[in-house]
Amino acid sequence: MIKTWPIKGGVHPEFHKKESTQTPVQTPSLPKTLVIPVRQMSGPVEEFKVMIKEGDKVLKGQPMIACDRCTLHAPTSGKIVSIGDRPVPHPSGLDSRCITLDVDGKDEWWDEIYEPYPEFDKVSIENLLTRVREAGVVGLGGAVFPSKIKLETAAKAGLKTLIINSAECEPYITSDDMLMREKAEEVIIGIRIMQHVLKPERCLIGIEDNKPEAIAALRDALGGMEKEGIYIVPIPTVYPSGDAKQLIRILTGVNVPPKTRTSALGFLVHNVGTVHSIYDAIVNGKPLISRIVTVTGNGVKNPQNFNALIGTQFSHLIKEAGGYTENAQRLIMGGPMMGVELRTDEVSVVKATNCVLVTSENALPYSTDLAMPCIRCGKCDKVCPVDLLPQQLYWYARAENIERVEEHHLFDCMECGCCSYVCPSNIPLVQYYRHAKSIIWDKRQQQRSADLARERHEFREFRKKRDKEERDAKRAAHKRKVQQKTASSGDKQAAIKAAMARAKAKKAAMAKAKKAEESKKDGI
Repeated sequence: MIKTWPIKGGVHPEFHKKESTQTPVQTPSLPKTLVIPVRQMSGPVEEFKVMIKEGDKVLKGQPMIACDRCTLHAPTSGKIVSIGDRPVPHPSGLDSRCITLDVDGKDEWWDEIYEPYPEFDKVSIENLLTRVREAGVVGLGGAVFPSKIKLETAAKAGLKTLIINSAECEPYITSDDMLMREKAEEVIIGIRIMQHVLKPERCLIGIEDNKPEAIAALRDALGGMEKEGIYIVPIPTVYPSGDAKQLIRILTGVNVPPKTRTSALGFLVHNVGTVHSIYDAIVNGKPLISRIVTVTGNGVKNPQNFNALIGTQFSHLIKEAGGYTENAQRLIMGGPMMGVELRTDEVSVVKATNCVLVTSENALPYSTDLAMPCIRCGKCDKVCPVDLLPQQLYWYARAENIERVEEHHLFDCMECGCCSYVCPSNIPLVQYYRHAKSIIWDKRQQQRSADLARERHEFREFRKKRDKEERDAKRAAHKRKVQQKTASSGDKQAAIKAAMARAKAKKAAMAKAKKAEESKKDGI
């Protein structure tokens, strides 16, 4: 048995998991239209390569957008009718560039689909990593960081422990739970692929103990409690045990310091959904064009999980789940603690979408409409898993006192929502923290722009001064040269005059001598 360690703080909300796990994962009907956001990964990108245009016909799995870090594929066959800004499920609420695909209903696969590697241990690591990039695999736990980059970084750093995040601690969400129940063998093969690439000393599968069916399925697939360095570790059910640093603490006892990469300490945490996507990419040659999404809450008639195509609009999935109920008042992508509240259901499933939550106003732990003044009870301090002072952060964030919120380590906040959950005044604390972070980011961007403008101005002034000095130096050199030339010319003229004078004097002397001689002759 692997020992586990407790985490500081955390909460035990009503998890509402059973509602969406009563039926197997369903495949929804093909929608008439898919709206696929172009950017579905985090991190910097130098340039996107666009391989389609309006009017093109595409096939299922065909690459449409690519870069050096990831690829975006057509989820099914159809025609590209537009490429433009559309609403997307993002905290900003802003529109973003999207590809609108009219589905032809044939669901025909691209002829040049990737070669399967069922014997992955005979394939070079470089080719396996290239396949992960080509297949568009990103972190499905929410961060959507390109998996190829994450694997490469961990391999170079030297990995001790590979951790598979199967905790799924957020209330309502059961997509990972259902994946493990139904695809346990494929998950284990995905883990072995990662072991082949990373060569870790051990692999720990951290899974909350409120998922007995998934634990049993993984053990059956593994053939026992422990095999080939893979350990299944049930952990206590507490939110937010699914955060990467909290999970490392629970499974190993190691506290990851702020601003420290887990790979620097020999750890790599991968979501179980990402592991299955790696399996599909390597063993089946299948790109990431769909994912399991939980559609749940008291605002839908039949909560369940769907294997939904990327680009499927939320409205279509909700209709497949029986439609709305009279309690449909709030729409959230994700769970109630860290999810993104949306203003329309005409947004689409992206690679980061693990849940579509539809609830009544009073079903969630906090609401802007129900918020009351802070009573300074201190409950938020007790549940913070990263040992911050949420109450102080709230006051400074509300006052937009940027210096003080940074002094109180605002950016160590992982926005788990534990503080908001226990707040008796229903204050949406995390929203204040996010707002403060956005102000700081804006100020930093403005400062970077100002610094850049100042550097450009200073360089322009330096260049003007340098050019003036160079011109003055050229003028001075030219003047000296002219003066030297003039002086040289004057000396030459003087020498000529002196020579002429000497010649004239000599001539005069000769004439005088001749005249004297002639006079002497005349006297004789």
